[in-house]
Amino acid sequence: MITNRLALLALLALPVHASEPGHPVTMWQVSGANNSVYLLGSIHLLRSVDYPLPTAFDAAYEDAEVLIMEVDMDDLDPFATQATFTTYGVLQDDKTLRDLMGEELYQQALAAAEVIDIPLDLLNKTEPWYAAMTVEMMMLNRVGFNPTLGVEMYMLSKASSDGKRIDGLETVEQQIQFLDGMSLAAQREMLMTTLTESAKLSDMMDELIDAWRHGNIAELESDMLGDLEKHEELNKALVRDRNSRWVKQIESLLDDDMDYLIIVGALHLVGRDGVPTQLKRNGYDVRQLSEPPTVR
Repeated sequence: MITNRLALLALLALPVHASEPGHPVTMWQVSGANNSVYLLGSIHLLRSVDYPLPTAFDAAYEDAEVLIMEVDMDDLDPFATQATFTTYGVLQDDKTLRDLMGEELYQQALAAAEVIDIPLDLLNKTEPWYAAMTVEMMMLNRVGFNPTLGVEMYMLSKASSDGKRIDGLETVEQQIQFLDGMSLAAQREMLMTTLTESAKLSDMMDELIDAWRHGNIAELESDMLGDLEKHEELNKALVRDRNSRWVKQIESLLDDDMDYLIIVGALHLVGRDGVPTQLKRNGYDVRQLSEPPTVR
C-alpha cells in the first residue's frame, strides 16, 4: 500500500534536537474570528503498541471546550445501535447474501473468504455492506486492532472525566443509512474489495498508521484516498457528500467564542474534497499542526 519507506524510516531514527521542527500530525487548526476549531483525523481502531498518541492531540484537547465526533459517543446506547444495524443490515425475508450477490460473484466471494479463513456462510442473512463491515472488523480484531483503543475512545474517556461537552455531527442511523442506501452493485463491490484485500490488512495498517502518525498527507491521499476514489458511489456516499455537510456545520462553529476539537476519520481530512481544503477554499485560515520538537 505504501512504498519506498526506507528513507523515511532512516530519517525518523535520527535523534531530534531542539533546533529541528517536530514532525507534522494529521490535525489542522482553523481560525475563526474569536476562536479555533481543531480537525483531528482519527484511526477508529488502534493497538496498544500505537500509544502514546502524539502530544499535539492532547494539546488541542486541552485548548478546546467542546469535543465533536462523527456521532455523539457518550450518549450511544449499544443495544439501540445493534438494533439499528439489524434493522437495516439483516435480511428479514427469504432472501440471502447469496441471492443478492448472484451465483457467480458469490462463488468468487466464497473463494476469497476461504483464503482469509472467514466463514462467509455465517453472514448469509446479511446485506453485502453489512457483511463487508463484519469481515473488516473480524480481520482487524484478528491482527490486534481494538475499537476501545481508537482515538475517539481515548478522547471520550478524557472528556468524560473532565466533564467536557461532547456532541456529534451525525447519528448512528444516518451513518447506517449512507451504507444501506448504496446500490446493490456498489455493496457487492464493497464486499469483494474487503474480502480480496484483507489478506494484506496487517501490512497495510502498519503503513497507514505510520503515515497517519507523522502527518504524511501525500501518502494518505495516494494510498487510502486513492483506493477509495476507484469506487465512485462508495466515495460519494461515505466521504464527499458528508464532507460537504460537515463543512457547513463547522463554518457555523467558527462564529462562536468557544474552541472546538472535531474528531473524524482521517480519510475525511485529506484530498481536494477534504474538509480542510474545502474550508481553505472558502477563505478560512487553515494550517496543519506539528508535534512539538523533542529536546534532548
